[in-house]
Amino acid sequence: MDVPAWAWMVTVVGLLAIITADLLLVDSRPHTFGVKEATRWVIFYVALAVAFGLGIWWWAGSTYAGEFFAGWITEYSLSVDNLFVFIVLMSAFAVPAAYQHRVLLVGVVIALALRAVLIVIGAAAIQRFEATFYLFGALLLLTAVQLLRNRDETPEPGNNPILRLAERFLPTTQEYHGSALTTVIDGRRVVTPMLLVMLAIGTTDVLFALDSIPAIFGLTQEPYLVFTANAFALMGLRQLFFLVRGLLDRLVYLSIGLAVILAFIGVKLILQAIHATTDLPVPLAPISVSLAVIVTILVITTVTSLVAVRRNPELVSTVGVGADAEREALEHAGEELRRLQTPERLDGDDPPR
Repeated sequence: MDVPAWAWMVTVVGLLAIITADLLLVDSRPHTFGVKEATRWVIFYVALAVAFGLGIWWWAGSTYAGEFFAGWITEYSLSVDNLFVFIVLMSAFAVPAAYQHRVLLVGVVIALALRAVLIVIGAAAIQRFEATFYLFGALLLLTAVQLLRNRDETPEPGNNPILRLAERFLPTTQEYHGSALTTVIDGRRVVTPMLLVMLAIGTTDVLFALDSIPAIFGLTQEPYLVFTANAFALMGLRQLFFLVRGLLDRLVYLSIGLAVILAFIGVKLILQAIHATTDLPVPLAPISVSLAVIVTILVITTVTSLVAVRRNPELVSTVGVGADAEREALEHAGEELRRLQTPERLDGDDPPR
């Protein structure tokens, strides 16, 4: 797929324009994001991604369009698993409801910029070493196994290395000052929790992207499609957070479904590596089959989860990301995250070293 420089430029400028419009339309008047408003925005971003995919179909053909749709759906579904971490971070930092959308918006922009670096590295590695597919495939299979084994465990966002650096070097305050990232207290410039939670969301998402980036390279090796699929998935993720945060605890089999998808793509990558590096006859799944498998797994996972919870409501508190799981996660992460905001740091004469 030959993508000229002007197409890259137009795409990046277009994405920045959409993000800016989102910021101006929604955050010009900070307010609590309701279900109806979130639904309208989710529909808008889904329609935008579908329109972009149809544009790819018209411009480059059905194969590349299928690769975009498969990559976008995969990235979107894998990102849904990140929403619980976002919920934990929002709760641990006690982000006011009126500012949660702005936090997610900036956090997603940070995540997209960092993901772009991973995409460039991955594309360069694949272009120079076809055997990289073996590494990506093994990584996805390992991630699938870990996701199955640890599906009932809660995340600990306090382990984020960026937060640890912030804890060590930045003077912080416990209080929010509107949407300000920094403020002055007693003549001293300090960081507010707003900046910390934005950094936490952006960098934590990238840690999860270490499995999703190899996954999408298993569906397409076109950097342009990899980047745009990630961009549309992340942009629609913010509104999805407000729409499904109360429903996440009902998707009790989500981790199993995502593990199966990762395992499928991992096997697909390894088969591609064998085909590219040996003369062995191996079956290769066309993109239409991959897209059908991914959609089928997601539908089955969603339906079986909702049916299981309806028949046995206790599953909500024992599996997935229910209220009990969220409280448990806060017990693990809350103390360390709140240490970033301890007012004692403002009492000393010197900034922390």
